[in-house]
Amino acid sequence: MNAMMFCYALLIGLALPLGLYMGRALDTDRSTVMDRLFGPVESVLMRLAGVDRRASMTWSAYLLAVLKLHLLLIGLAWIVFMSQGLLPLNPDGIPGMNWDTALHTAVSFATNTNQQHYSGQAQLSYLSQTLAIVTLQFLTPATGLAVLLAITRTLLKRQTTSATTSTTVSTNASTPPTGRGVGHDYSAVNYYVDLTRIVVRVLLPLSLMVALVLVWQGVPATYQGAQSVTMLDGGAAQVIPRGPVAPMVAIKQLGTNGGGWYGPNSTVPLENPTGLANLVETIALLLIPVATLIAVGVISGRRRLMMGIGAVMIAFSLITTTLIVVSERLPNAALAGLAVEGSPNLEGKEVRFGSDLSALWGSWTTQTSNGSVNAMHDSFNPLGGLGLLMDMFVNVTFGGIGVGLIGYLLYLMLAAFIGSLMIGRAPELFGKPLETREMRWISLAILAQPLIILGLTAITVAFPALTGNSNPGFHGLSQVLYEYTSAFANNGSGFEGLGDGTPWWNLTCVLALAVGRFLPMLVPLAVAGWLMEKRTAPQGRGTLSLEGGAFVGLTAGVIVIVNLLGFLPALVLGPIAEQLTLS
Repeated sequence: MNAMMFCYALLIGLALPLGLYMGRALDTDRSTVMDRLFGPVESVLMRLAGVDRRASMTWSAYLLAVLKLHLLLIGLAWIVFMSQGLLPLNPDGIPGMNWDTALHTAVSFATNTNQQHYSGQAQLSYLSQTLAIVTLQFLTPATGLAVLLAITRTLLKRQTTSATTSTTVSTNASTPPTGRGVGHDYSAVNYYVDLTRIVVRVLLPLSLMVALVLVWQGVPATYQGAQSVTMLDGGAAQVIPRGPVAPMVAIKQLGTNGGGWYGPNSTVPLENPTGLANLVETIALLLIPVATLIAVGVISGRRRLMMGIGAVMIAFSLITTTLIVVSERLPNAALAGLAVEGSPNLEGKEVRFGSDLSALWGSWTTQTSNGSVNAMHDSFNPLGGLGLLMDMFVNVTFGGIGVGLIGYLLYLMLAAFIGSLMIGRAPELFGKPLETREMRWISLAILAQPLIILGLTAITVAFPALTGNSNPGFHGLSQVLYEYTSAFANNGSGFEGLGDGTPWWNLTCVLALAVGRFLPMLVPLAVAGWLMEKRTAPQGRGTLSLEGGAFVGLTAGVIVIVNLLGFLPALVLGPIAEQLTLS
């Protein structure tokens, strides 16, 4: 537990200054020294891309820009994966992927999920890894944060004048809004400018620092092919895959991407060679999601609201992390009666890290949309597996970069609707009325999760030939449930033990990946746009305070109740039933 608390303390200590930096670096309403430092680079990039940095977007134009860019990226990545055998930077002669695996891989990385139905070092060339994979690992988390910034500026930001309130989003895609001073930077509502700023000012500098630390610790960073070495005991030579591993690992951790250069991910010493490397990669899992809370508080001026949200997230995090750590300290039931009986559950774990650091990584990687692993989740005890599943069901403990807080705002909107009715007021959010159109889409975005996950799980287990799971009974159900949960939550980790490299798994997971990414991310953007077109009601004594302790508790209760109602029966049939059979 001491190691766990040290990691939490270190995380918060690093996230505070990073969040303050992000708040200033990404706020387009004020000029900072970062504009002079990064501005020339950003201007060159946007001119090369043909982007007018002064053009302003409505919420609908912003939404369409997100979808169009991602469709383009998916198409390009799909082509690269299928044709990599004919392309350069392939010293190991890796052939192209099958069309269905290539499509799943392209959609997976374009949705910030990085779910892998392939083994990275054996089935992707260096060109695929760097041009397609790493590019998506930068652009997809940046998109989540960009959409959050758009919502922050249109809905969360405290307005100082009525003019700015009424004109923030009511502009067309090319005309600057009225009511602003001459010379104002209208890129405040431009997706491409937000995307560029986030990549240049946040993701690239942090990734460079982490990659340098990992190279120092022994993670490879080379374009040379696999190396053949002779073992100390003689015999056949062993082929060790290499590549530019360190840069990919840096952004996969920082960008809540997940995946891995090697199939077993950060359990492999070449990805995670030392205790210091493990600490750096562990902290990187949550660093930007936690810092984002602080940054949004700085940009929006709603520091108390962000503190309340942060308190709920930390409480959820501590509860599930403690459950998983305690579970993995329990012995493995398969070792009953053996000499090692009573030891922690070390099945599927790196003995260098032990049960506590493996459980901490497992908890943090499922509290975000990261999904990278330093231990095999399929080998966790049933209660540990239950904790991992609950992290992904909730999916807003910290969540992916940007999208975690966006998902929390969905529950906040639902709680505001319920809370307003409870005190006898017309439902409203920040003085804007919540009406049928908004609540219809909010409900759809929340209910899509159980509908997709449970629906696909039920169909798959009903046809054993499709399932391809390695375990019968309760754990077999957990394997299938986990795979679809990981896809919808844009997490990417797996219980493994599944023969998931089939057209059925690839195509059904594509559906879960796309719906799980774009519906919960873009619905709040649309709701924010609709609300900002409405008149703001004056606050009174009966106005529901979104920053008070009562509302914070109400929102937490809504999150717990919605997810328990949706998934408790499946949990009872899976990990809970498995745990009872071992008791």
